[in-house]
Amino acid sequence: MIRLRTLLLVVALALGGAHAAADELRPAYLDLKETAPDEFSVLWKVPALGDRRLGIDARLPDSCKNTTEPVSGLVAGAFFERWTITCAGGLRGKDIVIDGLRATVTDVLARIQYRDSSTQIARLGPESPILRVTGAQSAWDVARTYGFLGVEHILTSLDHLLFVLALIFLIRDRWTLLKTITAFTVAHRITLAGATLGYFRLPQKPVEAAIALSIAFLASELVKMRSGERRLSESYPWIVAGVFGLLHGFGFAGALKDIGLPQADVPLALLTFNLGVEAGQILFVIAIVAGEKALSALFVTPGRPARVAAGYLIGTASTVWLLGRLNSFWS
Repeated sequence: MIRLRTLLLVVALALGGAHAAADELRPAYLDLKETAPDEFSVLWKVPALGDRRLGIDARLPDSCKNTTEPVSGLVAGAFFERWTITCAGGLRGKDIVIDGLRATVTDVLARIQYRDSSTQIARLGPESPILRVTGAQSAWDVARTYGFLGVEHILTSLDHLLFVLALIFLIRDRWTLLKTITAFTVAHRITLAGATLGYFRLPQKPVEAAIALSIAFLASELVKMRSGERRLSESYPWIVAGVFGLLHGFGFAGALKDIGLPQADVPLALLTFNLGVEAGQILFVIAIVAGEKALSALFVTPGRPARVAAGYLIGTASTVWLLGRLNSFWS
C-alpha cells in the first residue's frame, strides 16, 4: 500500500521546480551542414530562460569566416541564429568551443553533416565543452553518443516519466507491473523505429498533445479507483500501456528526428538510442519503487487517499501540458 506522504513527496519532486530548471536542462543545439566545398550553413539554438537567452556561445575555428549575417529569432522557447560560413581548409582536425558551458548544467548536441552524407554527432557538457572535428565516427563513438542521448532524453522528458509513474501508482502487483511496463516498452520501440525509418509518421504537435491526454487518462483512472471495481486500466493494464506506448514512440521519434542519424550507421544509432531510452526508464522505475519502499516505513496513512492525491497532481500537470500543446497549434 502506497503511503500518502510518500506519493506527495515523489510527485512534488517531479513537479515542483521542474519548470524552473527545465529551460537550463534542455540541451542547446549546433548544426553545421556543408553546402559546398568548405562552406557550411550554421544553426545555433540556445534554450531561453524566460525572455533571456542562456549565456553560452559557439566559437568556431579562426579559419571560419561569416559569409552572411546571422538571422536570429525566438521559437518554441529557444533562441536561434542562422548564418553561413566559409572555413579555409575545412573543419576536419579543428576545434569548436562552447564558451560559457562550464558555468551551466546543460548540454550541447553538435551535429556536422558533410556533402558525402557522412555525419559527426557529439554531446558536449560542462566538463567537456570542446569538440574536435574528426569528420568520421567509429562504431563505438556512435553507440556511446546515441546511448547517452537516449538515457538523457527519457530522464528529461517529464511527460513520459509521469506516464510511467502513474502506471506504478495504479498497479500494485509487481508481476502485473512488469508485464505492463514491458508492453509499453515494446510498443514504443515499434513506433520509434518505424517513424524514424520513415515507414509511418504522424504530425508532431498532435502527437505531443495526445501524449499529455494519455497521462490525464491514467490520472483519472487513479482518482476513480474503487474497492471491488475493476476498471479498464486495472483489468487490462498491458493493453492500455501498449496502445499508449505506440503513441509515446512517436514522441521519441520526434526527438530523434531533431537529433538526426548518421547515414552510415543508422541501425546502430537507432538501436543504441532505443537501448538508452529503456535503460533510463528502468533506472526511473527502480528509483521510484526503491524510494517508495524506503520511505513508506516512515509514514502510516490510508492507501486510496494516496492514489487520489497522486492522480490529482499528475492530472493537473498533464492538463496544463495538454492546453499548452493545443494552444501551440495556432502559434
